[in-house]
Amino acid sequence: MDTSTQTELEAAAFRRLVSHLRERHDVQNIDMMNLAGFCRNCLSKWYLAEAGERDLDLDLDTAREIVYGMPYAQWKDQYQTEATQAQKDQYKQNHP
Repeated sequence: MDTSTQTELEAAAFRRLVSHLRERHDVQNIDMMNLAGFCRNCLSKWYLAEAGERDLDLDLDTAREIVYGMPYAQWKDQYQTEATQAQKDQYKQNHP
């Protein structure tokens, strides 16, 4: 597989992941962190870091909006729930 095709496939997979996460409002970031070690915010920060590597002018709010599909504050208001004590305990155990 040539590099261009690989890049196209990786970009398409990223778009599918972002689309999936936008549709799965029920999946909380803390659940993702506890199960997979990353969340929507991590993905936003990775996106921002890659933009920075290419000297592109992008800020965290814009990167989050790309991943969340809306401003982060709006997503939090609409979809974020309070983490349970069990979720918090698992997070502390997994991320000391």
